[in-house]
Amino acid sequence: MSILVYIEQDQGKIKSSSLEAVSYAAALSEKSGDKVNVLGCGTIEDADWNQLGKAGADAIYHVADERLNSGVIQAHAHIIAQVFAKVDASILVLAKSALGDAVASRLAIKLNAGLVSNVVGLPDMNAGFVVKRSIFTGKAFVETAIPAENKILAIKKNTQPIKTDGEEVSVESLTVDLPESVFAARITEVEKASGEVLLPEADIVVSGGRGLNGPENWGMIEGLAEVLQAARGCSKPVSDLGWRPHHEHVGQTGVKVAPSLYIAIAISGAIQHLAGVNGSRNIVVINKDPEAPFFKAADYGIVGDAFDIVPKLTEAIKALK
Repeated sequence: MSILVYIEQDQGKIKSSSLEAVSYAAALSEKSGDKVNVLGCGTIEDADWNQLGKAGADAIYHVADERLNSGVIQAHAHIIAQVFAKVDASILVLAKSALGDAVASRLAIKLNAGLVSNVVGLPDMNAGFVVKRSIFTGKAFVETAIPAENKILAIKKNTQPIKTDGEEVSVESLTVDLPESVFAARITEVEKASGEVLLPEADIVVSGGRGLNGPENWGMIEGLAEVLQAARGCSKPVSDLGWRPHHEHVGQTGVKVAPSLYIAIAISGAIQHLAGVNGSRNIVVINKDPEAPFFKAADYGIVGDAFDIVPKLTEAIKALK
């Protein structure tokens, strides 16, 4: 038996969350001894394939049909099911995402598989197959057993560090059965939020809150984000007031993020905002109120006036660069 990893790409670039999924599979392989097979669909840049071997892939397969670039769910699920059988896999690993969730649910039926989403740790295989997953927007965890022979694991972002010391692996092109019927639903247009770095894929996010007093003060957020090559976010009150566009709203009812570093500036830390950022690897809070709830969730906190601290922080980072 073996492991199959399904990777996602965006405009030819492999997503970092998918590289985490490959590294997760590599760590799982060390426990199970199974081969790690990786499948990519659509157009992917040549330079990006090298990352997969370094992340832990043993074999890489590519279905290059350009119709797959738009992420048609039925088509991707149809291909994965075929490759799953071809490599004699028993475990499918993929990143938890909008596309990943939709594909995984269909494959659970196609493969008669047990599906666990929001996985945050390697399975315990001492007595069966038990995985840890987060529930209640990250407020709690549960151990879930998968008794089914075939298993699907949707990995939560920041669960596994990306491996970089693997060997380069050649890419094998695959021809699969791909009838027109799987393209019955078509994606005719995709509108993406503008900006140099988009929130869902950002490794660093800088967010501002209502404590900045108005949109005219947002330059300090933009300046810090620029030197850090970070995405910009905001709290819900800020977007509700029209200071910032709604696609920058981070929180339970906005965009959920899980960057390596989340910097919250002048945000009190309401529970709805925390639910959208608690997957972050490191949280830094800057707030002049020492009793701000956000400090309880912070890895690092600075008590002080953002108008004094943020410009100095930005200049210090520029000097380091």
